[in-house]
Formats: sequence, C-alpha cells, structure tokens
Amino acid sequence: MKIGVVSDTHGHTLGTLAAARMLESLELKTVLHCGDIGSTEIPQLLAQFDMHYVTGNVDYDRAALGEAIERLGQHFYGRFGEIELAGRKIALLHSDDHLRFREVQLSGQYDLVCYGHTHQRLIEFQGKTMVLNPGAIYRASPHSIAMVDLATMEAEIIPL
Repeated sequence: MKIGVVSDTHGHTLGTLAAARMLESLELKTVLHCGDIGSTEIPQLLAQFDMHYVTGNVDYDRAALGEAIERLGQHFYGRFGEIELAGRKIALLHSDDHLRFREVQLSGQYDLVCYGHTHQRLIEFQGKTMVLNPGAIYRASPHSIAMVDLATMEAEIIPL
C-alpha cells in the first residue's frame, strides 16, 4: 500500500489543488495531513482521498476544522493521530510540541512518524522508525509532498 503525506497547506487553495492533482496522478487513495491546515476549505479540496488530519499551531479554530473534516466522512485526530495502515503503526503530528515529537520519534513504538511545522522536507530513520516531513504546500521552495510505500518502507519527496 502506498500513501501520500502532505503538510502545511495554511489555507492556500492553489497549492492544495496542485497537491491534489499530483496525489491523483500517483493513484494514491490514502493521504495523511500533518497539520497547519489553515482553512475549512482545504478538506473539501482533498475530499476524493481517504484523508487523515491532525492540527498544527496555526489551526486556531480546531472545532470548525474537525466539523468540516468529519462532515466529509474523513478522519480527524486533533493534535495527535495514531493510525494503523497495512499492518504499519503510524504516528501523525505537527511537531510544534518539540518534547512530544522527540518522545514519539524515539519511542520505537511506530514504523512511521509523519510530521510538519518546519516546512523542511526530510526522510530519516531513528532505529526502525522512519521519520518523515513531506515539506510544505505553502511557504516552501519548492513546495512538496511525500509518498510512502508501506510494504517496503521506502519514501520519496515529490516537488510540486
């Protein structure tokens, strides 16, 4: 199973539409959003995917975001998501809480930790745990997303 990972849309509709087109072209059905969604419009732009969302530090109206996401039948976890897909245990968070982020990535409990906040794309391993930041859809150069093959635990950063 291959999944998409996005972060830091910050309510930017054009960037989100570009990401949606790329995700669609890669034939990805499940996508994780690592926070700083930025607007209740963003979930609608990604509604064709099986979306999993956490919020970030600029997601001020978390209740409205949660309602918009759940109204579309998508998954909303608040500040921290723990997901199991294709037999892989995944942590989803924004990483602005540095202590919690460090604890999660070093815990050894997860196969994959996906995070945002820094707008810096990164793929690294902490022991057996892949730690992945897809970069950002807004305020990054280049804008980027990521794709992860959960069967092989290989990941790729994809510029938009």
